[in-house]
Formats: sequence, structure tokens, C-alpha cells
Amino acid sequence: MEKKTVDAQRLRRELERGPLLFDGATGTYAREIEGFPEGPVELCCLSAPECVLALHRAYLAAGSRAIKTNTFVLALLGERRMREVIPAAYALARQAADAVGAFVFADIGPAPEQMEPFACYRAMADAFLDAGATCFLMETMHRAQGLEQVATYIRARCPEAFIAVSFAADADGFTRAGESASSLIAQMDACADIDAVGLNCVCGAYHMRRLLSGIPRPQKHLLAMPNAGYPHVENGRTFYDSDPAYYARQVIACRELGASLLGGCCGTTPEHIRQITRRLEAGNEGDGAGRRAVEGKPLKRVCQSRIRQKLATGGRAILVELDPPRNADLGSFLRGAQALYASGTDAITLADCPIGRARMDSSLLACKLSRELGIEVLPHMTCRDRNVNATQALLLGLSMEGVHNVLAVTGDPVPTCDRGSVKSVFQFNSRVLARFVCSLAQSGDVEPFFLCGALNVNAVNFDQELERAMQKEACGMEAFLTQPVLSERAAENMQRARQALKGWLLGGLFPVVSEKNARFLQSEVAGIALDDAVIRAYEGLNREQGEAMAVRLCTQAARRIAPYVDGFYIMTPFQRVALVQRVISAVRGL
Repeated sequence: MEKKTVDAQRLRRELERGPLLFDGATGTYAREIEGFPEGPVELCCLSAPECVLALHRAYLAAGSRAIKTNTFVLALLGERRMREVIPAAYALARQAADAVGAFVFADIGPAPEQMEPFACYRAMADAFLDAGATCFLMETMHRAQGLEQVATYIRARCPEAFIAVSFAADADGFTRAGESASSLIAQMDACADIDAVGLNCVCGAYHMRRLLSGIPRPQKHLLAMPNAGYPHVENGRTFYDSDPAYYARQVIACRELGASLLGGCCGTTPEHIRQITRRLEAGNEGDGAGRRAVEGKPLKRVCQSRIRQKLATGGRAILVELDPPRNADLGSFLRGAQALYASGTDAITLADCPIGRARMDSSLLACKLSRELGIEVLPHMTCRDRNVNATQALLLGLSMEGVHNVLAVTGDPVPTCDRGSVKSVFQFNSRVLARFVCSLAQSGDVEPFFLCGALNVNAVNFDQELERAMQKEACGMEAFLTQPVLSERAAENMQRARQALKGWLLGGLFPVVSEKNARFLQSEVAGIALDDAVIRAYEGLNREQGEAMAVRLCTQAARRIAPYVDGFYIMTPFQRVALVQRVISAVRGL
């Protein structure tokens, strides 16, 4: 423990004197070294240790004062490999660094999706601690799960440890999980067991400098390790062409913004590090591009949603879902939307390609209804068909058009018969999407949205559904639109939801129009459940009688759940607008 204390004190003393310069990217630089074996570079710590040692020495010769172990994606290779490689990787880095008095950081990359984050990070931390590591870098992270816990765990085992956490965000400041880098940095900055926090990877040096200039400066040491520009692929190989001198100027600009841990990520070579070293040694603090302007306190913008305003003042809202058309003929749809809105509907909700079948885009249609007819709209937005970039572009467009409401849902999967030609995305789920929407508003990129979610009161395991809904609230959802209440169990679950959730509840109503319709819903539509009494009620009825029964049962359901809800969410079957108008009239005063 004596040596650990000395190492930690030496590192902190060095940071008091000036910035600490790290190495570049092990993985991408290894591919430029002649004779470096193919395959995972981490395994070369066992199969080709002389190649790994030469790589470390090249960065140290270029001026690095700290190097990372060759272990970034090691977690992907399994725990057995992890235990084998980590001691060898740490010993090689230690051998190279000790010769010049440099520091070694245990490098831990993001946990694989199939692994519990804290368990993954703890296993790696244990192996590093057993090998003698005292400095840790958890890099290229896209979410916060497990990071504070493992920092606390490392601190308990090694009180003098130096622990840095770094997030990978795109040029707009969002990780691939849809989270704001600014909020993640702030969260880590508040953790007592973390010593440094910042950004690495994804961004080139210019964009990383710009991101750092726009976020509140953390109290911890600030880290900046950008990529060497942006990659291109030739003959199956990835190349980065950033000019090392230009790259160094931008990294020095990050130093002007307070970064004290500097270095490189993908595409950076010893020459990039050498250029930074020359500027640091010459006392060249750049061209002033990184200096932060004095900023006033940002104004807090208020959500302009008319639905939210009504609910916030105690009013009951009535929302009606009208499915977008399957073709470009909007005449019938627009007439229906106008009629429903004139009947007292507070907003028209628009499904996003329900059951995975293509329909007119819900967001574009919402913009048209809002702009041309003045109708309040609530477009659904799924995670099925769009990645983060496409989702952000759509949200920017909705904000530009003055659409202030979004229903975030994970989305139905593409039907099995279409999967050969239609591919789902599902880059994130509704909770991550909710965080992403809120982060965009917090950053000022969009006007604040009234963010709604879905709640399945027909779920077989409603305890799990409620837990998921509470997680959605924690991610920023303020209201829930429920599946239709067509059973006593659904009504009882609505009461449970009222007791457990803080947000507004809009109880789902579906006007079943016939026995055939009821049996189809019971057998074919996920998330809908009907009592047998409901199905029997339609036996032998004609269309007129079926619609009268639909109004009667919707009214009964509305009365049953009225004490627990803040309004109603009515679905339009088969575009029967006149029927839904009757339901609106029947439930409006409840």
C-alpha cells in the first residue's frame, strides 16, 4: 500500500503543475504498425507482447506522460480472457512507463449490452487492482449505469486511487444512448469518488473543443481526448486523415477551456501526440479559439403545450387517436380531424406506423394539422425505424413547426412476413428516447416538449409494467396514455397506477363495434384484453346496435375509471369519426 500512496501523490502533484498528456488510440494505431497481428489487439498482450511494448514506447517517445493499458474492448472477449489478459497488459504498460517515469492507467471500456454494467466493471477493476493498478480510466461511456458504483468500489479497495470517467458524444453533444454529455458529466462531477471527468472518441478535435466550450466546467479535473477527425473506409480498412498540427492546435484549445488530462482517441498516432508535446513545451496556448465567453444565466423556457396547460390547471383532457392514412390522399383524414377537434377534442394523436406497417409519417402529418388547421397534435414517435440522428432531426423539425407534444414509445416490431425487406432499428427504447428528448430541450436545441408515454393496464405482469412506468417518469415522461379499459382487471390496474405514478393518466377507451371486432381484438391485437361479458354483449347486433353498445360500454368504462384519471384517450376504430364524436359527447362531463 506504501507504493500506491506514493504513486497517487505523484500523479496529483504533476496535475497541479500542468496538464497530463496521454497517448493515442491503441487499436487504430496498431493497424498501422507493420507486423502487428490481426485480430483483437488486446489478445496481443499474450500472443505478441513485443508489439504491444513497442506501441507503448512509441507514444512515450512522442511525449506522453501517461499511457492506457491495451484492454479497451476486453470485456467483449469474456471473463476468462479478461483474467488472462489484464495482468499481462498492465505489466507491459508498466514496463514501458517505468523506464521514463510515466503513469499507467487501467483502461476499461463500456460494458457489453448483455452484461450488467457494475458487475462487468467490478470484475475488470478487481483484476487490475490485483495486478497493482492505482489509476483508472473508464472511457468511451455512453451512459452512467454502474460507473459511480464501481468508482466507490475501487476507492474502498484502494483509497488513494485516481479514477477518471470519460463519455463519447457526437458533435451535437449526445451519446449513442441518447443522453446529454453535459448532464452525464455533471452527474459524474457530483460523485465524490471520481477524480476526473470529460469526453473522448466520436468527435474530432474541433467539435470536442466546441462541446467543452458549451458545458459548465466541472469541479473535477477535465479530460479531453478527441478523435483524429472523422474516418473513411477504403478496401475494408478504416483511415483517419486529420493533420497532426491542426489536431494539436484544437487540443491545446481544449486546454484553454480547463482540460488538464489531454490525449487522443481513434486515429491518433505518435505524431499527433508529438505535435501536442511541442506546443505544451513551447508554452503555446493556441490561438484563443478555446477561450470561453462570459455567458449569462440561460432563460428557462416553458413548455407551450395546450394539453399540458389544461391538465396543470386541473382540467380533464380528451385526446383522440386517428390513424394516419396509408396513401397520400388526405381529404377524408383532414375532414375527420376537423370534425373531432370541433367536437371538443383537446388534441389529435397520430400513431407512428402502428403494428409495424407503413402509413403517412406521424410527425409530418402533425405539422400539417398544426400549421394549416390550428389543431393541437400529439404525434407518436417510435424507436423502431430511426437511429439517434434521424430522431434528433425529426424533433428539431417538430420544434420548428411549433408542435409541443410527443408520445415516446418503443414501437411494435416489424411483422415477421416483412422482415426480409424491412429492418428494425431499435437503437434505444422509450426510456432512453425520453431522456434524449429532455436533453435536447435542456440544451436549448428545441422548445420543451410535453412528453407522454404508454401504459398497458392489460399487462399480465402489471407489477413489471408499473416499475417500467416509474422508470419512464424518472426519464422525463409527465403523462401516460393507457391501453383501452375493456375489463375489470384493467380498471383495477388503473387504480393501482394512480397510487404509484406521479404523472397525469389518460384512460384508454376503445369503441368496439361488433362481436367480430371484439373477438379480433381479443385474439390478434397485443396489449388489449376484453372480459367475456363484453364479447357477449355484441352477439346478434347489427351495425347501428353495435355502435350504440360501443357508446354505452365506453361510458361505463369512463365512469368506472374517472376517479383515477385526468382525462380520456379515445381510439377511432375504422375511421368511424361520427361514432367517436358520440363517445366524446357521452364522457365529456365525467
